[in-house]
Amino acid sequence: MATDTLKSTTGAGAASGGLRRLLLDNGALTALIVLVIAMSALSGDFLTTDNLLNVGVQAAVTAILAFGVTFVIVSAGIDLSVGSVAALSATVLAWSATSAGVPVFLAVLLAIATGIACGLVNGILISYGKLPPFIATLAMLSVARGLLLVISEGSPIAVPDAVSRLGDVLGGWLPVPVLVMIVMGLIAAFVLGRTYIGRSMYAIGGNEEAARLSGLRVKKQKLAIYAFSGVFAAVAGVVLAARLSSAQPQAADGYELDAIAAVVIGGASLAGGTGKASGTLIGALILAVLRNGLNLLNVSAFWQQVVIGVVIALAVLFDTARRKAGATPVAAGTGGGDKGKQAATYGLAAVVTVAIVGATSFLHNGSSAASTPKMGLSLSTLNNPFFVQIRAGAQAEAKKLGVDLTVTDAQNDASQQANQLQNFTSSGLGAIIVNPVDSDAASNSVKAADKAKIPVIAVDRVVNNATLDTLVASDNVAGGELAAKSIAEKLGGKGKIVILQGQAGTSAARERAQGFANGLKAYPGIQVVAQQPADFDRTKGLDVMSNLLQAHPDVQGVIAANDEMALGAIKALGSKAGKSVSVVGFDGTPDGLKAVEGGTLYASVAQQPSQLGKIAVDNALKALQGKKVEETVKVPVKVVTKENVAGFSG
Repeated sequence: MATDTLKSTTGAGAASGGLRRLLLDNGALTALIVLVIAMSALSGDFLTTDNLLNVGVQAAVTAILAFGVTFVIVSAGIDLSVGSVAALSATVLAWSATSAGVPVFLAVLLAIATGIACGLVNGILISYGKLPPFIATLAMLSVARGLLLVISEGSPIAVPDAVSRLGDVLGGWLPVPVLVMIVMGLIAAFVLGRTYIGRSMYAIGGNEEAARLSGLRVKKQKLAIYAFSGVFAAVAGVVLAARLSSAQPQAADGYELDAIAAVVIGGASLAGGTGKASGTLIGALILAVLRNGLNLLNVSAFWQQVVIGVVIALAVLFDTARRKAGATPVAAGTGGGDKGKQAATYGLAAVVTVAIVGATSFLHNGSSAASTPKMGLSLSTLNNPFFVQIRAGAQAEAKKLGVDLTVTDAQNDASQQANQLQNFTSSGLGAIIVNPVDSDAASNSVKAADKAKIPVIAVDRVVNNATLDTLVASDNVAGGELAAKSIAEKLGGKGKIVILQGQAGTSAARERAQGFANGLKAYPGIQVVAQQPADFDRTKGLDVMSNLLQAHPDVQGVIAANDEMALGAIKALGSKAGKSVSVVGFDGTPDGLKAVEGGTLYASVAQQPSQLGKIAVDNALKALQGKKVEETVKVPVKVVTKENVAGFSG
């Protein structure tokens, strides 16, 4: 009897230890399972075929970038340039296939060659120039981003239809980006586990000096490693351009951080020597599931960043704990242990996930459709008072009308906005309101919503090549002409001015710049001595204006494409603002109106943003109810000066 008891206890202990070992060795997989189960329980819209495919599409670009970064991190390096290299490769593809008239196949090869060239430059700087990887790739980040702006001249470039088809689906259900992600993941796994260069990566990451003494040509190996990273970045850029039907000047901005995060979450160590492609894929899926689920749960975009940051920190802490607890390391080329055992682990995880998710789905079965109308509002950014006012106007009207409004922040990232619009479509919202980051890039997502019979209302900016129910907007070109007229009349038709432009690639920046140019044609005595972008940002407006004053101290006027840049310029001008130098802004934000009232800002071309939000919600509800709506609703712009600011409500 005592013997039986002892065996039972020992068996339980062994089982407990085995479970503990399983969790430690597969922490990222465990986290993904928990996330899927939690999101399935919290949102009835998460566990649908369309939404799960959305998650795959949304993970694709990050995963492909991360596969390339895995090579670098396994070898104890870092690559901060992959986002910019992806965007540069996409721009080379679009420019060569359109402006240069190169056949699409050759244009794709040129894009891949661009990625390889950037990777080789990184490798040369690191191996032969002895630069730290952080510094070398940081420099390439800036160079690649600058080159793509030079090539694109700050404007999106449409890609041929043959490239756009890479963003479509096969067989009516399988998205091509997901297929490309799987293929690139298999290539990465093969390189890491089955090739000489893959084993070299682990050896260099484990101990570079020992690898050199054992006969490895470390410098040449590093060239190959960073070239591999460049190839994967270029492929990610092609996929991104296909999704957006264009090469965007601001595309993939900050994606290098997501790629590194995916690799670390997937179990790789920044110290080098460990990591695997399957872990990287799981890390990318975790980020995509988080963003998708938090969108569906209507969690604030600001809190989403907090949550993702916490997840990354926890992943690193877990990795440290895993090593201290003696978890099985992912050794060179082994993939973390016995292949059959690993496959069984993944199979068991899939079965457990399906079983638990299936059980949680009963929580959402049988629930009656909500009587409250549901809408989604995707704003280009909430890091700008103008768009914050649009949100405020929309939310106030939604509350008044009894509408459940979900608001998301695209953070001036066209790809992120495409993801948000896909989430809105798959969750079956009654109507969608979009303030596009870029008019061309939003077209595919709006087409998908149209196909799903969901009314789409655009606010402030139009969506090109797609059917909208209503456009609610002010006329940016007309507003720019009014701004030019205001500054010219203030200066008596003569004088030197500078223009602070908006963020390169955005339709608002282009349209307002066009309006400034059109308006100034009537005043040949006004000389534009400088035009520089300040990205709609107050701090950049301050810095750019300070620099321009060094070259043009005798400037007499400033036109800024929004109030934030105008306020930065006022700070740079100091006592000159409102006295010897007149400044005109755009948007009519609260801070801008205060400056007008105080006399430091001569005028602001006010768009009444809260009215834009209010009218957009009104029209979305009408379209949802099947009522007739106008194709275009124009909200008039108004030049607000000190004389009429008191009566302006915004």
